[in-house]
Amino acid sequence: MAVLQRTGMGLALLRHKAFHCGQHQSCAAASTLNFQDLEVILTKTPQPKPKDNELLFGHAFTDHMLTIDWSAKRGWDKPCIHPVQELRIHPAAKVLHYATELFEGMKGYRCVDGKIRLFRPMENMKRMRRTAERAALPDFDGGELLRLIKKLITVDSDWVPRSEKCSLYIRPTYIATEPALGVSKSTEAKLFVLLSPVGPYFHTGFKPVTLLADPRFVRAWPGSCGPFKMGANYAPTIQVQDHAMREMGCQQVLWLFGDDHKLTEVGTMNLFMYWINDQGEEELVTPPLHGLILPGVTRKSLLELSHQWNEFKVAERDITMKEVIRGLKENRVMEMFGAGTACVVCPIEKILYQGQILEIPTMTKAKLTNRFFNHLTDIQYGRIPHSWMELVSEDTEVVANVTASRMY
Repeated sequence: MAVLQRTGMGLALLRHKAFHCGQHQSCAAASTLNFQDLEVILTKTPQPKPKDNELLFGHAFTDHMLTIDWSAKRGWDKPCIHPVQELRIHPAAKVLHYATELFEGMKGYRCVDGKIRLFRPMENMKRMRRTAERAALPDFDGGELLRLIKKLITVDSDWVPRSEKCSLYIRPTYIATEPALGVSKSTEAKLFVLLSPVGPYFHTGFKPVTLLADPRFVRAWPGSCGPFKMGANYAPTIQVQDHAMREMGCQQVLWLFGDDHKLTEVGTMNLFMYWINDQGEEELVTPPLHGLILPGVTRKSLLELSHQWNEFKVAERDITMKEVIRGLKENRVMEMFGAGTACVVCPIEKILYQGQILEIPTMTKAKLTNRFFNHLTDIQYGRIPHSWMELVSEDTEVVANVTASRMY
């Protein structure tokens, strides 16, 4: 791994090199992604860092990013960590016309011992590879990409918030860049990673939300890309979300599917309901992974915790609005909440459905909602040691290893 310091270099040349780091190096390209090929260009103009208590979600970005280019001819070019720059792609790039792209959302935490850890990062790498296959983008070694992400975090480690209400959001993104029109598999691609110190996803913090449940709007259907994390799943939801907020007084959308109005997701979160089932048992139920919903890492974690606690029944099955309404009338629904990387756990207090407001008594006790939120955040911030947390290298010192011929 080479570290390139900015000494005696023109800014324009630096920017050009940062844009094209790893490109046009056919002699150095490899068929597989390799951490050992990494090059690092450090900024000489670091940005001022925002205060933790002023952080919004997804508005601030660290000084550096990771980029890796791929082509069918060369394979993977050298990975490069360099100052955050605008992307330079041809206006005919397939991503701009056919939405050939995907992304991931993961988080890093500065734990109570001062060390930086990631929450179950290999789960994100596995999901990203599955989505890449569905998007007809080339496969990659998830372990090597994770090593590169860890190195990027060590370079920008000072950006990781020190508040236990904040975290470092990590956004790997993968786009098709071949400059050619025509709906076909791309022969060129770019994988890049941004880091963003973030506060709570909802500016109101841990407060319950009201949902719009309108069966006219469908997020996904059998055989669609619903279970994959690609932008094409999100763009069509924005207008509905805006309608819910501006015209219906709701904060999120409860996505329904089918003639029986099955519950699928809450906004961009997985859905859970804690209730007394028809057999009189306390039950935590969530929709199954049947091709309509995203297999969330937080969802998986909450299910695993529930099985470990073994205090109530856990079920992955379809839930219909008819079932929810009947459960509410019979005072059997105790809590409903969404779960995801960005918000961790989000309580639900009302559902607007077919002109009727359904009152969800989540916040009456919020027994399980609070327990999940507290336990998971205790793990994430290191208050409870857990194998789910993966340490980022403590070696944040960057040692230059540059020859005169490689200075640029």
